[in-house]
Amino acid sequence: MDGIPEEKESRLTMSKLNTTHVFTSEAVSEGHPDKVCDQISDAILDACLARDSNSHVACETAAGPDLVVSLGEITCAGWDAIDPEAIVRQVVKEIGYDRPEERFSWDTFEYKSVLHGQSPDINMGVSRGDDDSQGAGDQGMMFGYASASTDQLMPAPIMLAHRLLCRVTAIRKNGALAYLRPDGKSQVSVLHAGGKPVRVTDIVLSNQTEDVPIERIRKDLEEIARIELADTHFVDNATRFHINPTGRFLVGGPCGDSGLTGRKIIVDTYGGVGAHGGGAFSGKDPSKVDRSAAYYTRYAAKNIVAAGIARKCEIQVAYAIGVARPVSINVLFFGTGKLPESKVAEMLFAGEVFDFRPGRIVRELGLKHPDGWCYRQTANGGHFGRPEYPWEKLDKVEAVRSAVGL
Repeated sequence: MDGIPEEKESRLTMSKLNTTHVFTSEAVSEGHPDKVCDQISDAILDACLARDSNSHVACETAAGPDLVVSLGEITCAGWDAIDPEAIVRQVVKEIGYDRPEERFSWDTFEYKSVLHGQSPDINMGVSRGDDDSQGAGDQGMMFGYASASTDQLMPAPIMLAHRLLCRVTAIRKNGALAYLRPDGKSQVSVLHAGGKPVRVTDIVLSNQTEDVPIERIRKDLEEIARIELADTHFVDNATRFHINPTGRFLVGGPCGDSGLTGRKIIVDTYGGVGAHGGGAFSGKDPSKVDRSAAYYTRYAAKNIVAAGIARKCEIQVAYAIGVARPVSINVLFFGTGKLPESKVAEMLFAGEVFDFRPGRIVRELGLKHPDGWCYRQTANGGHFGRPEYPWEKLDKVEAVRSAVGL
């Protein structure tokens, strides 16, 4: 395979040879300490964009026992009218941390804010007044991925892991299992044959609870999982369940473990399938390409797979800070493509179907003016594979096919 970089050749070879394999992905609940922080950061972003759609926000959150701290840079024309502490307490209340005896409750934790304005050095390269010349908010590389293995064009393990936790959270909040508390994790191992998911081999569920018998917890959560995933036909009598494996999970949330914004980047994306550029999403306004370009590469990859060009597609885009056009775009099909990857990469770099300039991305996806969704909701349940988001649209399938001559 002359001319193919060693790393790419290795990944291609693995994709072709590994026809039967088990892949595992994890998800975390809205009450996980890192997800608490992600939701807080995005709720503050939502408040800023509601006041000033041109806000520049890089808001981080840290949480621990009886403590939440807001850090970072915010430039917002209506900032004086925003009460970040009220936002923080409301988010924590809605998640369900309402017991002071657990050492983290919405009405009793200490709150500190050290938020300040954005660096003028960064702002100089980013704010240029028009969509065509707006520079990237930072250097770096972002990845998007799509796979024909599920209806959502997402990897099955991460979709199933998120789905399980969403169901457990709904049952906790409707009171059906009153002993459940907000913190939790899931993990799903999926056997693939010929690149397609065929069955679930293992399910791990760990959920914070009140002090009730472990036998009851395990029986209840296994029943929930089996019912929730019954329509997939992936769970059978041989599926192994590992529910609260240590036998006790009473101390959870920011009291059980500190939380930080941006510490669940694999949970937020594709569950470990494909590559990741390392940048987190939550708390960042759309001028930050860590967020907006990752959304846009997913948008492009999904339309390429839906166009029938490949069963799997990974796109990398890279930027220089303050520069509008990407410095590179790379495409990888993992041996599933009908066309050369270089031809599709050329199509993307030309910018006629997908324009990767940051200002154009923001405008095309409506990222300054979310319609029917908000940034906070992306911080719980994954950023991809959910039809309410504009980067999940399949509105360029025919344009892609035409551009590459299909």
